[in-house]
Amino acid sequence: MEMDQCSSKSRVTVFQHLFGNRATLLSRFYDDPKVAHLMKTKIGQYLSSHPFFALTVMLFGAMSAIPVGMFLSFALVTIIMSAVGLVFFEVFLLFVGGTTLLAVLSGIALFSAMVSFIVNALYFTISNIPSRYNPNLTKQHDIQEKESEGETSKTKEM
Repeated sequence: MEMDQCSSKSRVTVFQHLFGNRATLLSRFYDDPKVAHLMKTKIGQYLSSHPFFALTVMLFGAMSAIPVGMFLSFALVTIIMSAVGLVFFEVFLLFVGGTTLLAVLSGIALFSAMVSFIVNALYFTISNIPSRYNPNLTKQHDIQEKESEGETSKTKEM
């Protein structure tokens, strides 16, 4: 029985010692200027008068920090990846568009050269057909050229 009284006295002494340490820690905590400012507000006074609710809020804040941090990290990584992906996608689209434009312009240039060649060939062919089948036209043309050269030389002499 004596042992039980000794152990109960030591338990009470340990409890009083722990309670004194707690009071010292709390007084140091309340002496902090930021905490003192918070405790002067209505929220601080409410939490001081409702310790169970204050403990609940504190545990919720501490335990929700990791999931909130992970969510914010996920959101940030998602935003960065979508921005980078968008840039790569736009570069890809610009590359495809530029390549397509280059191919179309090359095709237009080739088509223009072919049409120009065909039109010039037809022009020279059609313009030389009369001189091949009617040699008098070329003689008349040569005579007219000589006459016109003579007239221009006479006007120059005057």
